[in-house]
Amino acid sequence: MKKILLIEDNIDVRENTAEILILANYEVITAKNGKEGVELALSAKPDLIICDIMMPTLDGYGVLHMLSKNSETATIPFIFLTAKAERSELRKGMDMGADDYLTKPFDSTDLLSAIESRLRKSEITKTEYAKNKEGLNEFLDGAKEFEDLKKLSEENEVRTLKKKDSIYFEGNYPKGIFFINKGKIKTFRTNDQGKEFITGLYKEGDFFGYLALLEESKYSDSASALEDAEVCMIPKEQFFTLIYKNAEISRKFIKMISDNLEEKEEQLLQLAYNSVRKRVAEALVMLCKRYQKEGDKNFSMNMPREDLANLAGTATETTIRTLSDFKDEGLIEIKGSTIVVREYEKLAKMKN
Repeated sequence: MKKILLIEDNIDVRENTAEILILANYEVITAKNGKEGVELALSAKPDLIICDIMMPTLDGYGVLHMLSKNSETATIPFIFLTAKAERSELRKGMDMGADDYLTKPFDSTDLLSAIESRLRKSEITKTEYAKNKEGLNEFLDGAKEFEDLKKLSEENEVRTLKKKDSIYFEGNYPKGIFFINKGKIKTFRTNDQGKEFITGLYKEGDFFGYLALLEESKYSDSASALEDAEVCMIPKEQFFTLIYKNAEISRKFIKMISDNLEEKEEQLLQLAYNSVRKRVAEALVMLCKRYQKEGDKNFSMNMPREDLANLAGTATETTIRTLSDFKDEGLIEIKGSTIVVREYEKLAKMKN
């Protein structure tokens, strides 16, 4: 049963609307003002929000603004309720990211139709697509249903990469974003002495290279293959069609960017305050989280020591010595250039 949050200060409208939704087999929670509505949205995580614009304490614009800033509520479909006199103000709400609006008084058919449409479109973006090129095409096909995007290309440039092959370079302008069909990719920055610092790790099914495109700036890092890989490029025009014409698709990428920034902040904190031993352990933990497949008992990866050192932010020689210590302690096994993690929990909980 889908859960709907109704935020409306007029008691008659609130009760009548709630009754229609309950009869349509929705679970309904109600709030009598914007402040209460925000609190309920954060705690109850509804599937859809219906919100009046003009309310005391916190109006509908304020509700939408606050919820759109929170990664847990930013993707919830949002429908405004507006009086006829407020329709001139409606563009403001749509520009802020509202998905739809209903003009009071509205009938039950219009209400239920709007809800069904927004829930259906929301489900498309929540679908777990296959982590391959076919899955990417399904994602793009689903996106077309939002705005009848007939001109989106079915064909995406596919590049077959060998280990260490470059994808793009720091300082270049982006021509699109990338999707990994197979393999593992790293992004990195290089200092004046040629020392690398790995800024991101990506696996099959991931998008990367979209930040520079969104900022309309040059790449701040470079990208190359950690192993043999296949990468699809989504052209710039196609990407912006998805982002600017589809609120749900836009929110999906906002969530991806939010997760990416949180991971980078955590990585910087580790580099600033953790010991070398802790940093190497965290690098191994990061590799496990990123690349271990479901059902695998132990994680193993052919990882050049230089790349691991760049991820941990330490010298290659220091990383090699630390790995030798971990091997002696039974935390890992080393088979040539392949590292096998035996004691994930002990690495994750290693003291500084």
